[in-house]
Amino acid sequence: MNDNLQQKAYSSTFIIVGPIVHSETITPLTAIQQGFIAVVRGRIVCVSSTREKLDKTKEKYGIEDNNVHFLKEGEFVMPGFIDTHIHAPQYPNVGLGYDKKLLEWLTAYTYPLEKKYSDLEFATKIYEAVVRVTLANGTTTATYFATLYYESSLFLADIVEQLGQRAFIGKVNMNNSTAEGYEEDTNESYTCSEQFIRNVQEKRNELVQPIISPRSARGCDMKLMTLLGQLAKKYNVHIQGHIAENQADVKAVLKLYPERNNYADVYDKAGLLTNKTVLAHGVYLNDDELKILAARGTSISHCPNSNTSLQSGLCDVRKLLNAGVKVGLGTDISGGYSPSVLNAIRAALQTSIHVFFKKGGDNTYVPLTYHEAFYLATLGGAKALAIDDKTGNFKVGKDFDAIIVNMNNPGPIDILDKNDINELVQKFLYNGDDRNISKVYVAGRQVK
Repeated sequence: MNDNLQQKAYSSTFIIVGPIVHSETITPLTAIQQGFIAVVRGRIVCVSSTREKLDKTKEKYGIEDNNVHFLKEGEFVMPGFIDTHIHAPQYPNVGLGYDKKLLEWLTAYTYPLEKKYSDLEFATKIYEAVVRVTLANGTTTATYFATLYYESSLFLADIVEQLGQRAFIGKVNMNNSTAEGYEEDTNESYTCSEQFIRNVQEKRNELVQPIISPRSARGCDMKLMTLLGQLAKKYNVHIQGHIAENQADVKAVLKLYPERNNYADVYDKAGLLTNKTVLAHGVYLNDDELKILAARGTSISHCPNSNTSLQSGLCDVRKLLNAGVKVGLGTDISGGYSPSVLNAIRAALQTSIHVFFKKGGDNTYVPLTYHEAFYLATLGGAKALAIDDKTGNFKVGKDFDAIIVNMNNPGPIDILDKNDINELVQKFLYNGDDRNISKVYVAGRQVK
């Protein structure tokens, strides 16, 4: 990151006064009807509800009145959304191919599209669009899969940096052959991945980090996955992948690795299950796999839109949480048709109710609440990515990653009565869209 961008990202000092909502635990929400958040050089220094403390904070940090911003009726501030699983190159395919199931869809739509990213001009156009649209939808942190192509994957990291999003960027690894010829040599995959990690880390921008990205246990052989596990340990970086997405996926992996006990055991053997690993889907994990994931501190990115759109199945998030597995939300575009984490929240709530129906309306099973879905989209996502020391809620000392929501903006619904903060949050989660997101901040810098 150049010096000017570094200064711009961390020089913001201001106070926002008005309704505040965030998660300190999975439930309930912490809501302050009228309070303030003080931000100094991008970090939160005070959160309070007292006028006296506001005056003292202004004096202590030398914050002028013109840097004190008062929210209007119908507005509130909340943490930015964290998308724990998104395929940046697949953005052009959003809304396409949902008459097919996962493996057919990959062959017909995904691999042919991703092959186009050897063209840097094409890659730049799409990557800029996807970062802009996710920011507009309030995604302050995104965990991106790129493609096999080293150079265009670096372009994604550059664009994320320029637009100010917090992100993990992964050059995809895949050495098992496909019908489309979309694969790479094992040694080339390893060498390019190591160079990619070095290049991204050389930016010295804590907002943009590399992430090891084996596509799946179907797409990589054990040799490559083991090498990637060693890379992750050598450079102390995050890992992402897919696991137990649909039944055909599980069967294919067990056929490839008959010596392993289950899908999770394949990754564990390769050294890819760590407390910095996030695996998408997890629809068909068994109890033994849940124990392994919980023991390793590995998280699941719940992608309910994708799981439904590609007819993969219903993920029982309550079961994952009860097993001690960390869970965040993912849009998984273009397996999912929306780049909005709000959509993932709604889909997660509906999926949980459908799981409840599937269990015959068992009164001992409790579907997710909106409090819990809010948590999964914010602090839960930060925990899933092991960055909850930096973001996810408004705890003092964390970066100010936040969105200003205005439910009075012209949008999908009308606010015709006076609502308290809890009611406004519910209306936003169930009815809001990008039109209700008036400002977006990452590390104190306004990026929308």
